[in-house]
Amino acid sequence: MTHAWYGDGAEKARVELTRSERAAVEDVRASLELDPRQGRPLPDAGPGSETYAVELLPEVTQGRGISVIYRYSRELDACLIIWLLAGP
Repeated sequence: MTHAWYGDGAEKARVELTRSERAAVEDVRASLELDPRQGRPLPDAGPGSETYAVELLPEVTQGRGISVIYRYSRELDACLIIWLLAGP
Protein backbone atom coordinates (compact mmCIF):
# COMPACT_ATOMS: atom_id res chain seq x y z
CA MET A 1 0.00 0.00 0.00
CA THR A 2 1.24 3.45 -0.93
CA HIS A 3 1.52 6.09 1.79
CA ALA A 4 0.43 9.70 1.19
CA TRP A 5 1.43 12.75 3.26
CA TYR A 6 0.95 16.49 3.15
CA GLY A 7 4.05 18.61 2.65
CA ASP A 8 4.53 21.66 4.87
CA GLY A 9 3.02 24.10 2.39
CA ALA A 10 0.03 21.87 1.67
CA GLU A 11 -0.55 21.35 5.39
CA LYS A 12 -0.60 25.12 5.98
CA ALA A 13 -3.06 25.60 3.11
CA ARG A 14 -5.23 22.71 4.34
CA VAL A 15 -5.95 24.35 7.70
CA GLU A 16 -7.30 27.41 5.88
CA LEU A 17 -9.91 25.36 3.99
CA THR A 18 -13.50 24.99 5.10
CA ARG A 19 -14.57 21.73 6.74
CA SER A 20 -16.16 20.40 3.53
CA GLU A 21 -13.12 21.42 1.44
CA ARG A 22 -10.77 19.66 3.92
CA ALA A 23 -12.94 16.54 3.78
CA ALA A 24 -12.76 16.49 -0.04
CA VAL A 25 -8.97 16.92 0.02
CA GLU A 26 -8.64 14.18 2.65
CA ASP A 27 -10.69 11.86 0.40
CA VAL A 28 -8.12 12.46 -2.35
CA ARG A 29 -5.23 11.78 0.06
CA ALA A 30 -6.82 8.50 1.16
CA SER A 31 -7.52 7.44 -2.45
CA LEU A 32 -3.86 8.04 -3.35
CA GLU A 33 -2.93 5.24 -0.96
CA LEU A 34 -4.97 2.85 -3.13
CA ASP A 35 -4.12 4.29 -6.55
CA PRO A 36 -1.16 6.71 -6.61
CA ARG A 37 -1.44 7.55 -10.31
CA GLN A 38 -4.56 9.68 -10.50
CA GLY A 39 -5.39 12.96 -12.12
CA ARG A 40 -3.58 14.79 -14.86
CA PRO A 41 0.17 14.19 -15.26
CA LEU A 42 2.33 17.31 -14.96
CA PRO A 43 5.93 17.87 -16.09
CA ASP A 44 8.29 16.49 -13.47
CA ALA A 45 11.73 17.76 -12.55
CA GLY A 46 13.37 14.57 -11.41
CA PRO A 47 13.87 10.98 -12.44
CA GLY A 48 12.10 8.36 -10.36
CA SER A 49 9.06 10.47 -9.58
CA GLU A 50 5.86 11.55 -11.28
CA THR A 51 3.80 14.67 -10.59
CA TYR A 52 0.02 14.81 -10.91
CA ALA A 53 -2.86 17.24 -10.40
CA VAL A 54 -6.27 16.13 -9.15
CA GLU A 55 -8.95 18.74 -9.80
CA LEU A 56 -11.84 18.96 -7.33
CA LEU A 57 -14.88 20.85 -8.60
CA PRO A 58 -16.88 23.15 -6.31
CA GLU A 59 -19.73 20.63 -6.39
CA VAL A 60 -17.44 18.09 -4.71
CA THR A 61 -15.93 20.45 -2.14
CA GLN A 62 -19.17 22.33 -1.41
CA GLY A 63 -16.99 25.41 -1.66
CA ARG A 64 -14.20 26.41 -4.02
CA GLY A 65 -12.55 24.42 -6.74
CA ILE A 66 -9.29 22.92 -5.45
CA SER A 67 -6.30 21.46 -7.26
CA VAL A 68 -4.35 18.84 -5.33
CA ILE A 69 -0.80 18.71 -6.70
CA TYR A 70 1.30 15.75 -5.60
CA ARG A 71 4.48 13.89 -6.43
CA TYR A 72 4.61 10.08 -6.50
CA SER A 73 7.92 8.26 -5.95
CA ARG A 74 7.99 4.75 -7.37
CA GLU A 75 11.10 3.87 -5.37
CA LEU A 76 9.54 4.88 -2.04
CA ASP A 77 6.00 3.90 -3.06
CA ALA A 78 4.84 7.16 -1.48
CA CYS A 79 2.98 10.34 -2.42
CA LEU A 80 3.76 13.82 -1.14
CA ILE A 81 1.00 16.37 -1.58
CA ILE A 82 3.00 19.49 -2.35
CA TRP A 83 0.35 22.12 -3.13
CA LEU A 84 -3.32 22.76 -2.54
CA LEU A 85 -4.53 25.50 -4.87
CA ALA A 86 -7.99 26.83 -4.03
CA GLY A 87 -9.94 28.89 -6.54
CA PRO A 88 -12.09 31.94 -5.88
